[in-house]
Parts: sequence; C-alpha cells; structure tokens
Amino acid sequence: ELTMEEGEGGERTASAALPSRKRKRAKEEKAKKQKGSRKGKERRQSNGGGGGGEEEEYTPSTAPPTSAIPPGFRKLPSAIKNKEKRSEVYKRQKTEKNRMQKERRKQRQKEREELGDKAPPKLEPRTIESTREYDPTVVFADDEEIFQEEMLDEFASHFNCEREPKILITTSVNPTHATTNFMDELVTVFPNATFRPRQHFAVKRIIQFAKNREFTDLLVFNEDCKKLNGVLFIHLPSGPTALFKFSSLVPGHKISNHARVTSHKPELILNNFNTRLGHTVGRLFAAVFPQAPQFHGRRVVTLHNQRDFIFFRHHRYIFEPKDGDAEETDPKKVDPKDMKARLQEIGPRFTLKLRWLQKGLFAPEHGDYEW
Repeated sequence: ELTMEEGEGGERTASAALPSRKRKRAKEEKAKKQKGSRKGKERRQSNGGGGGGEEEEYTPSTAPPTSAIPPGFRKLPSAIKNKEKRSEVYKRQKTEKNRMQKERRKQRQKEREELGDKAPPKLEPRTIESTREYDPTVVFADDEEIFQEEMLDEFASHFNCEREPKILITTSVNPTHATTNFMDELVTVFPNATFRPRQHFAVKRIIQFAKNREFTDLLVFNEDCKKLNGVLFIHLPSGPTALFKFSSLVPGHKISNHARVTSHKPELILNNFNTRLGHTVGRLFAAVFPQAPQFHGRRVVTLHNQRDFIFFRHHRYIFEPKDGDAEETDPKKVDPKDMKARLQEIGPRFTLKLRWLQKGLFAPEHGDYEW
C-alpha cells in the first residue's frame, strides 16, 4: 500500500505506509525510551552529576543473589560498567578472598596441631586426576597375568639384565643447528647413546643398520618448519614401535641455575603409567636406561604421565645441612637427621604425547597397531 507525502518543496512523494497498529506501537516504544532516558539523566544529576564510575545500589529486581556477593562489597564486578572501577573492585575482592583462605588454612593447621593424632584427615584438592573416572584397564602390582606376560615380552631380555641398552639417535634429513645441539645434549642423558647424522637414508635402512650393529633402541626425531615436532621410538630387534608428539622443549642452558651433567648412570622414575597401555609405554622407556643405576652420581630422570601427556625432567639431588652454610659445612660430619635434600635441574625438559603404538618394527602401511 502506498501513500503520498508532501515534502519541503511542496512535492508529493510515495512512501510505504505502515499498518496503523504497528505505527502506534512504534510511537509508544519511542515515547517509553525517551521517558526512561530523562529519568536516568535526572537520577544521575541528583547523585552528584557525571559520576559514571560510581557504584549504585541494586534494586530488588536486578540484584544478584546475596551469596554471590562477597562480604564487604555491594555488587559483583561484572555489573559495574566503568572499566577502571570494575578492575579496582575485582582486585579488592580477590585480595580479600586470598586473605580469608589464608586465615582458614592457618586455623585448620592450628586445630590439627592441637588435636594431634585425633585431627581429621586433610582434604584432598579437587583436580582432574582426582576426579578421573575409574579405568578398568588399570594394572596392579600383584596381577599374576601381567607378571607372566612380562616374562615373555619384547623387553624381558633387558629386565633380566641379559644385555645392556645401546641407543642410536638420529634426526630427519637436513636438521637445523638447534636440533643438532639438542642431539648433543640428549646423548649425555642416555647412557651408551650414539648420534649419527640421518643423511638421506630411509627409516627401514636405518633399522637394518642398527640391528647389524646390535643397537637395542632407535630414536628418530622429526622436524617441521625448522621445529622439532615428533619422535619415532623403535625397540630392537623385534619392536614395538611408538610415535610421540614432541613439544615444549627447553634446552639445559636456558634453565635458570641448571647443573652440569655427569657420566653416572641415572635413576629412572616412572609416574602414573598404570593402565595396560601405560604399562607397555613405561617398559619401552625403561628399556633405554640401565637396570643398575649409580646412586652416588645423584642423577634422576623422571617421566611423569598426567592427562596422557608425558613430562620429561632431568635432575640431580643435593644433600645439605638444614642450618649453616652448605659450602663451608662437611656433610659427612653432620647428623643425617639434620640434613635436607633439594633438587637441581640439569635439563633438557620436554613433553611427549603418544600418537600410536605398533607391534613389531616400523611398518606404517601394514603394521599391527596396538593403539
């Protein structure tokens, strides 16, 4: 429907006519908005004028639940429109919350000391690991079936001390200078490890080369866009083979106050490799470290499995007296009860994540994938 409207010059133009009900509703909404804006302006002027950052009392219709507002505060920071004021209120709330938590922690500690043995047990923090659902594939130490399998698996000769680990480490073709430096550092972590340049040989030819020279394990590090992104782990002579995603590399020289590595055989700590798959992966890593560590060297290699990420850390532990200067005091003359232990990181540190696990040697097209 078209209507004729007269313009400023007396000309009549055609325009679309709205239905009478819609026009009436639009006028009512416009009048309501104007009325609300006038009331808001009058209220701001009565409060002192222009205080856009001032906090206002909540009306019952818009106020959040009382339990959501921390004590001593009138409103939540998210309801404050002024950015600077909102940030200031949030910082005050956070400081107050931390102070209250610290007071409660001190109170619980004081009650625990007063009660002694009758004190209630400590509350476990709620974490991803503590709330994880039970996995039926978890392996227990007294599982006879697993014990029988381990006596006949691919790693039995290593755990029976029939042969020492001998590791061959290589990279992808044309590695970067940073990768080559990391290989030099990695050779010092694994006892009896050897680095050989990849050149242009295929992986299967490298496997045959390693088998002929009686290497027990082969590590092939891969690069993408001049950055390490994966490692192929092959146990010789008959497998298994695993591919890991490689990330978060921090070389030893970039770690603050790092220690120097020694030639002693390190201890190995494996954490949270509890499932059937984790048990196999843990034995794969254990096969590259000797079964008889030299404890006087105080070197420790830790592989910690959390949320299916494997964190690699390399430390040495130091014994020093609790009181006095550690450099001037002879540890042999101090009572062991007055000694304390601390860790000093050697490096490197990196993170691994399992991509697939294959039975036997490397065969990406026709291999038997266990996972």
